[in-house]
Amino acid sequence: MKVLKFGGSSVANSENIKKVLAIVEKTSKASKIAVVVSAFGKTTNALIEGANLAAAKNESYKTVLEKLETHHFDVISELIPSENRSEVIEYVKELFNHLETIYQGCYLLQELTPKTLATISSFGELLSSYIIAKAANSNFETGYKDSRELIIASDNYLNASVNFAETNKNIEAFFDGNQKQVTLLPGFVGRTIEGKTTTLGRGGSDYTAAIIAAAVNAEELQIWTDVSGMFTANPSVVKQAFPIPHISYHEAMELSHFGAKVIYPPTIQPVLKKEIPIWIKNTFKPEEEGTLIAQETSNNKPVKGISHIENITLITLEGSGMVGIPGFSKRLFEAISFHNINIILITQASSELSICIGIADEDAQKAKAVIDETFEFEIEKQKVNPVKLEQDLCIIALVGDNMKNHQGLSGQMFSSLGKNNVNIRAIAQGSTEKNISAVINKSDAKKALNTLHEQFFEEKIKQINLFVTGVGNVGERFLAQLDQQKKHLKNNLKLKVRVIGLSNSRKMVFDEKGIDLKNWKELLEKGEPTSLEKFFNKTKECNQRNSVFVDNTANQAVSEVYESYLRQSIGVVTCNKIACASLLDNYKTLKEVSRRYNAPFLFETNVGAGLPIIDTLKNLINSGDRVHKIQAVLSGSLNFVFNNFNENSTFHDVVEQAQKEGYTEPDPKIDLSGVDVARKILILARESGYDLELSDISKNAFLPEESLNTSNNDDFYASLTKNEAHFQQIFKEANDKNCRLKYVAEFADGKANVGLQHIPSDHPFYNLEGSDNIVLFFTDRYPENPLIIKGAGAGADVTASGIFADIIRTTK
Repeated sequence: MKVLKFGGSSVANSENIKKVLAIVEKTSKASKIAVVVSAFGKTTNALIEGANLAAAKNESYKTVLEKLETHHFDVISELIPSENRSEVIEYVKELFNHLETIYQGCYLLQELTPKTLATISSFGELLSSYIIAKAANSNFETGYKDSRELIIASDNYLNASVNFAETNKNIEAFFDGNQKQVTLLPGFVGRTIEGKTTTLGRGGSDYTAAIIAAAVNAEELQIWTDVSGMFTANPSVVKQAFPIPHISYHEAMELSHFGAKVIYPPTIQPVLKKEIPIWIKNTFKPEEEGTLIAQETSNNKPVKGISHIENITLITLEGSGMVGIPGFSKRLFEAISFHNINIILITQASSELSICIGIADEDAQKAKAVIDETFEFEIEKQKVNPVKLEQDLCIIALVGDNMKNHQGLSGQMFSSLGKNNVNIRAIAQGSTEKNISAVINKSDAKKALNTLHEQFFEEKIKQINLFVTGVGNVGERFLAQLDQQKKHLKNNLKLKVRVIGLSNSRKMVFDEKGIDLKNWKELLEKGEPTSLEKFFNKTKECNQRNSVFVDNTANQAVSEVYESYLRQSIGVVTCNKIACASLLDNYKTLKEVSRRYNAPFLFETNVGAGLPIIDTLKNLINSGDRVHKIQAVLSGSLNFVFNNFNENSTFHDVVEQAQKEGYTEPDPKIDLSGVDVARKILILARESGYDLELSDISKNAFLPEESLNTSNNDDFYASLTKNEAHFQQIFKEANDKNCRLKYVAEFADGKANVGLQHIPSDHPFYNLEGSDNIVLFFTDRYPENPLIIKGAGAGADVTASGIFADIIRTTK
């Protein structure tokens, strides 16, 4: 014999019930079955809502009752042929009349006792089971049995304890004499010895099915619901979660206790002793395998699932007067137990200075009052502190029978959470090592679950979530490269890179599923107004794991928000040189905050666009080398300008061409004044371990004062035209010496300078073409023949590729 249970979503309406009947008919052809059903979807909630309204003297309870009655009669008319309806309608009308009378009593008395609420709550299953049984009879022979005639339970009406001796006797006797191939029963309900209706607690329909299965030694128990088994995590929170094919009873109990709602925790207990297998199946996808719960499993993975309980309060009792004094724990737990407060988690420091317990938020204030009263004397004498409450928390748990055989699981768990700025308030782990639980902020639950799922279940494909500001030349090319390379990243680097937030100076758009990079311009144009503060707050609110803020601008205000991102453990990748060339204290603060919050701060493109200059320098320093001198051409724009400027061109036209081709900053004066190069050599000096300020760098300007003093691009270009003779003279002086003009940055003996130089034909800089950069590092290991890095040092494509490379570096 098999026992099948169908939940509320499975019997929510007539269409769903037809699917249920098809499953029942198919199963009954191979085996005798008992079918336990819940109330129609959301009916029990509506019944309780109506009861509370009636007790509050609110006549809206009548509306609730009318809606329930209409829905049930609609199901009858859609499922049961007209010639068979009269008996069903008469029975259901009688039940609703009885329910209406009880509601009227609550309304008149303005009272709702547990006994009355249990009676009201029972109507959902009594109605659904009778209607479904009669609908089944239209297709195949089905018997009906009221579970209250079988299950005897206590008078704790809303969560009754089952009298198994009497209950098992009743069930065995009934099924021994029952000849029906299919028997349909209501879940959730029972009766007391005195014959009063009682209930088995929310989720009690599962429990009803398990009680029957154990009593008849069923071949198996099937729990049919709206998901295809028990998942590795809540699929509504972790999109990558998948069904667990095979799981043990103990693992299932742990997961169900920690919020896996597909099965009610007490369900497993009756069938565990008799080792009756439980199948979790999907009513709407019956062909899918589902989850098998049994004594032993063939799946030897150490972690089987990750689950969580929300709305937790952490209560801490602490004080020096607790140390070495027996009985504190006893008094605490007795007081809590006496007031029917359930403890979900316990942890105690070995110093005996404190005990922490986790309870439901709804019990928090009552628990505080109870504990403060129990330890009133000790609190008054300052031996114990008043109880401390921490709310808006949740518990996350790793579950698995084989966790005890694998070292380092807790380390993986806590390090992955720490890297994503998930603060752990308390930890609990039993000696069986089947469960590792941690209390965290409720707002971090989604990020924590996704982080742990990625760590323990996914094919080591790391998800990176980007928040990008700046979509000009560099930003646009970066997004195009990211879209082009997404398959390569996933297949070869096991990376899934998503853009979650995107902004320009006017608008921003966010999508936690990832912005469509083929359509980002249209989406951004339809976005909401933005500001640096709004974009930061929205990024923080998204609270995604492995988050990176990407700055594709040259904006000082944007550079000033880096610290805020880093303090949220959000990495920063930037081509904006302003932050790293700002005051030394700010530069050091950003580096320190990056280390403290384990948030990458990468800025390879600050020097040499896509060239690996900073990365190479870091490797030299980290391996123990020391830098003595740096010589470099670090401005791709200036190199382009002086490589193309001669007696046959004008300086104005060459600079304008450089800007059009994306080699200069939006304000070309930043490049031509030498400020950009000064920032770059400053960054290299700082990364070499030297403390310099921008003001320490000597700048030999070649622009006329008139050009340097302009305030906009139009005036700047006009000044270049006006001073063309000056620029031609500069070119002639170099050309007469058979030299080329290069804007060179030098650092030596702790000092740095930048300026235009005449480069002879035998110098490494002489043949530097186009917009290329070159850097010479003279170090302990490279004292005479320097380490040389050379290549394209400007342009949107190469800068974008450098940002791309830094994002990949954040994953390592």
